[in-house]
Amino acid sequence: MAAALPALRLPRRFAATGAALGEPPPAGVVRVPWALRVRARRRREAREAAPAAPRGGRLLLRSRRPELSQPRWRTVGRWERPALVSAGWKHRKALGDYFQLEPSREAPPALLEAARGPSFAELGLHPALLPGLSRLGAGRPTAVQRLALPALLRGRSALCAAETGSGKTLAYLVPLLHRLLSRPGEEEEEEKEEERAKAARPRGLVVLPSRELAAQAGAVAAALGGPAGLSVRALSGGGAAGGLRRQLRAPGGGPAVLLGTPGALRDALRRRFLALERLRWAVLDEADALMDDESFAAPLEEILAHAPLAAGAPGPAGPAEERTQVVVVGATFPAGLSEALGRFTDVGRFVLLGTQSLHRLPPHVQQKFVRLKGRDKLPELLRLLKERSAADGAVLVFCNTASTVNWLGYILDDHKIKHLRLQGQMAAAARAGIFASFQKGDAAVLVCTDLASRGLDTGSVQLVVNYDFPATLQDYLHRAGRVGRVGSKAAGSVVSFVTHRWDVDLVRKIETAARKKMGLPGMDSSINEPPPKGG
Repeated sequence: MAAALPALRLPRRFAATGAALGEPPPAGVVRVPWALRVRARRRREAREAAPAAPRGGRLLLRSRRPELSQPRWRTVGRWERPALVSAGWKHRKALGDYFQLEPSREAPPALLEAARGPSFAELGLHPALLPGLSRLGAGRPTAVQRLALPALLRGRSALCAAETGSGKTLAYLVPLLHRLLSRPGEEEEEEKEEERAKAARPRGLVVLPSRELAAQAGAVAAALGGPAGLSVRALSGGGAAGGLRRQLRAPGGGPAVLLGTPGALRDALRRRFLALERLRWAVLDEADALMDDESFAAPLEEILAHAPLAAGAPGPAGPAEERTQVVVVGATFPAGLSEALGRFTDVGRFVLLGTQSLHRLPPHVQQKFVRLKGRDKLPELLRLLKERSAADGAVLVFCNTASTVNWLGYILDDHKIKHLRLQGQMAAAARAGIFASFQKGDAAVLVCTDLASRGLDTGSVQLVVNYDFPATLQDYLHRAGRVGRVGSKAAGSVVSFVTHRWDVDLVRKIETAARKKMGLPGMDSSINEPPPKGG
């Protein structure tokens, strides 16, 4: 007789429930492996823990798939990983999917804060500025204007950071023009000296990245300073030397305030049509565009080197006076801003002025993101444009390259859609007046590059179409800021076509920020510590 075998102890996954080894299973009983039972239990728990469909009420984010919509009352935690609509958008099966950020406010945040503040007339501004403000429709300061006025009126150099469309142009022009008007008699003496020297010597200088923006800001400055007797001039380059001379020596003498692009200002300085030793204040508007663009870097450095900005340098009226006041303005800022400015001025004396809505998605603008194939973008754009009526407002169509602007323009011509085109490779003569014609309503559609995304007043625009998705989050904010501006008749909407895998990466960051009700990541709104001496 063979010895009895020892009892075998089997793993749980092979153990029979209630049956001894070797015994046949009871009739009608099916043994389920332990691993399958665990997997089924986990699936059941996941279904029970899945978020329920949003309860009644307004939505913050509306998805094609209702289970991924997010109600306005819910906020995703800072460290929580939300379920994103765009999570699977790199897969071809996601084509046709979309989500939409719904407006949570009826008006721009800047206007809601302005309603609670004092009027311009109550702030003690020079009386000559009030008629111009009234004609511009500015009754009460917006959030950024209320923030900037006290500091700039005291002569502080500042970094002024605020969301697009919040009124930054008036935020720096009003206090700086007030300071010029508070020095009576100085203007006449400087005009006589200019006649002898044959060079314009402005007391205020505004540097902007495009001629369109310079013309627009110049019109605002002229509306404010003209009734007060301050001459304002917008300098546009791209022509012969005689053109620069005529612009600077127009009837009425040299300008008290000069606005221009880096290239035009550098050319005027080199030809000695312009001198900056009398400069009392200088503004760098849309600073990220000025400092991120390599073509602007060298001209801007040359301009700053001509102004009395450096630490220890005497002020415009001698050693006893404070140095030129510098104001850097923008909605986003490049990371190397302190190093660039530190070569010309004392960065440590700058005060930071930033609004609460800075770097946040506009809460009053509807924003839709659609996952498409590249070949489907054109039919979708044509559908959007043909469905709109004249009463629906103007449209901006953004492309990433000048060649796409031109190609898209030919297609719109074939479909008899009246439009204008604006891109940086156009000749100066061709660009002149295009944006002004669009503002006047000569055409309801403007096909453009990011040249039109910075600072331009687009109060008539009610739809922005990102035909090409922007390359950076900063570019998205600037484009989205073309609608829902202070003074716009309607909040408007933004539609973005998402085609490439790298586009999806940016969309995920936008969707995450929207669900968490936070600012967009990777933005820099502060001047870092100045570089060490000798560095």
